[in-house]
Amino acid sequence: MTTLSRRGFLSASAALAATLTLPARARAAGEALTLSATSRVIEVNGRAATVWGLANSGGGSGLILDPGQRFRVDLTNTLDVETLIHWHGQIPPNAQDGVPDLPMPMLRPGETRGYDFAPRPGTHWMHAHVPEHEMLLLAAPLVVRRPEDLAADRQEVVLFLHDFAFKPPSEVLAEITGASGMAGMDHGNTGAEATGQGGMAMGNMDMSGMAGMGGMGGMAGMGGMAMDLNDYAFDAYLANDRTLADPEVVSVGKAGRVLIRIINASAATVFWIDTGELPGRLVAVDGEPVAPLSGTRFGIAMAQRLDIEVDVPVGGGAFPILALREGARERTGIILATPGAAVARVAELSDADHPAFSADLTQEAALRSLAPLAERPADRSETLMLGGSMMPYVWTINGQTWSSHIPVAAKSGERVEISFHNMSMMAHPMHLHGHAFQVVDVNGQRIAGALRDTLHVPPMAMITVAVDAGEAARWMLHCHHMAHLATGMMTEFAVSD
Repeated sequence: MTTLSRRGFLSASAALAATLTLPARARAAGEALTLSATSRVIEVNGRAATVWGLANSGGGSGLILDPGQRFRVDLTNTLDVETLIHWHGQIPPNAQDGVPDLPMPMLRPGETRGYDFAPRPGTHWMHAHVPEHEMLLLAAPLVVRRPEDLAADRQEVVLFLHDFAFKPPSEVLAEITGASGMAGMDHGNTGAEATGQGGMAMGNMDMSGMAGMGGMGGMAGMGGMAMDLNDYAFDAYLANDRTLADPEVVSVGKAGRVLIRIINASAATVFWIDTGELPGRLVAVDGEPVAPLSGTRFGIAMAQRLDIEVDVPVGGGAFPILALREGARERTGIILATPGAAVARVAELSDADHPAFSADLTQEAALRSLAPLAERPADRSETLMLGGSMMPYVWTINGQTWSSHIPVAAKSGERVEISFHNMSMMAHPMHLHGHAFQVVDVNGQRIAGALRDTLHVPPMAMITVAVDAGEAARWMLHCHHMAHLATGMMTEFAVSD
């Protein structure tokens, strides 16, 4: 394995191990790297499951780029259906952004397409921009290292989270949406029909979040209304493709520092990251450095990333790093262990429901960017009302789904402030393509918050972000909850010259 820092880069799993380290020849020659959208078989609680993935030249999942290295990648579709990959957190030319037909068509089976752009540093990921395909685990880590990462005396570990169902994604979406999936959504050919007014199919609908919360369950009293959390009972929750029945055990050194790069690639699950006995320091969100925030529990919504540092004690031991499903008892994770340490089994269920991250903006309000946008007045402001309901299962932006969406307009170079006002009883992780934005207001409190590309907006909350409009093009702006996206919760940031 190539040494990437003084302690060296150790991967988080056999699946992500040597495969996440770039071949030295590719780095030296500057030749294009390769990725393949392909099928693979994993084992989930003793049962084989065929899923999809993004395989690199070593046959494993994901890419790590050195500081200053261009994103030069040839992507081949080896699946038997069309698909397309979005480079989440990156700011490529619009034609390379990876949204079907905006502007490029999906990759046909057997087709190869080249990508070449200067990548944005940090912890990012790549995934299909088709809800059903992403739910089949067609995703992988994309880490772009900074010079300070090479100089740091610390080990790096990737923690890649998924929610998983043995049922085909089309069935999962149909059960969640009650056949209203794809209402007004015409990109991404997922094969579902739009009805817009289907009744609510209960199926595997997870009603565990429908009990009184009391600060710990799945419903938050909000003026007499109830917050909806988990709307599907997935079969398993995966950390680096594994459950706590057979978790990843990562070898770490005594008295060493570890940077855990956490990516929530789940379709519909918010997690708490619990560092247990190891006090954590949150040092970056969505790939961008923040003033360190200390704690042992940090929330992460779908599509978001957290970089958390922990220090292993001199005496060593085994230390679970867990992802706790909000509003429920399920958990997953990895275990950091020093050589010779006894590793005890960790149950897949906690003793009680974990609290709802959705009801609490304390974490977001506490974050401060270490590289904020330059201060300047906004050239224009927009308010986006996030709405929808469980029955019928339809989610909207300004009352519209994608088929009748109203673009957010801007001119290239303008400073735009966008206020997300959530008037629904579900939280929405809102993702803007092709830009990084800064959180500047949380429920009326003006702050110089974190730079992000995905914003978790709880029920009845209002959060404002500032963004400098980039390339003149159509950039997607949507909810990253796959069932919400499937019902058309998407608009666009339309930038003109």
